[in-house]
Amino acid sequence: MNAVLSKSRRTWMTLLSLVICLIHILPFYVLLTTTFKADDDLSSKWIFPGYLYLDNFTNAWREANLASAFKSNLIVTVCAVFLIVVVGSIAAYPLSRRQTRWNQFIYALFVSALIVPALTILVPLYKFMVDIGGMNRYWGIILLHVTFNLPTTIFLYTGFISTIPRELDEAAMIDGASRFSLFYRILLPLLKPITATVIILSGVAVWNDYTFSVFFLQHVETRTITVALASFFSQFSSNIGWVAAGSLLAALPMVVVYLFLQRYFIEGLASGAVKG
Repeated sequence: MNAVLSKSRRTWMTLLSLVICLIHILPFYVLLTTTFKADDDLSSKWIFPGYLYLDNFTNAWREANLASAFKSNLIVTVCAVFLIVVVGSIAAYPLSRRQTRWNQFIYALFVSALIVPALTILVPLYKFMVDIGGMNRYWGIILLHVTFNLPTTIFLYTGFISTIPRELDEAAMIDGASRFSLFYRILLPLLKPITATVIILSGVAVWNDYTFSVFFLQHVETRTITVALASFFSQFSSNIGWVAAGSLLAALPMVVVYLFLQRYFIEGLASGAVKG
């Protein structure tokens, strides 16, 4: 009887997994059918065209000035992710190793910031950016991304560092290592799984950002991919094929990054979120 129930449970879990996979694959399939379909093709979006219409890629690249948009995305994402990893890991180390009341309060403050949506403070944030001269500046939006991604980063790093035995710290201190040397030479190499997780999570969030970019990078020279592709939609017309082709191009860099870091991703996410 137990064997039958176990087999039935596995069957239902397999079916559920297939349904979930299908739900995630369908939007990507529609994206592909739209990308390779001509503008005058009125066939159903569920039917893959019998030809490959590649002009959508060239039109999207030229009309949206995606070369400049990719440059803006690259600058903002690389700088923001680098600062998120450096600041987040350094801040998480004392929060994890020294369980004082003050550190616990700071950690709780960071975690509580996770529930604050960015849109709720957009108006005062906009005024602040104007006052400090951060409008249409890369450094301005980089600081915003670092600020809003640090709570998640510190939460993950703190949980992961707490799983590393304290004896490593004590042995290094006995050998004469400084706190910086201890963190840089011993702990940092052990943080590869959670660092890969942070890079993927924050990198995708920054790369795909639209809310901050549309408000704080309004110049054509500095606008990012999401804002550039949004220019294809207007009140009287829309170029769905161009947007689909541009979206496919925009997704490729993050897919490549994930393929390189995927072996660390699940391990780091589980250790940082669950054990912390």
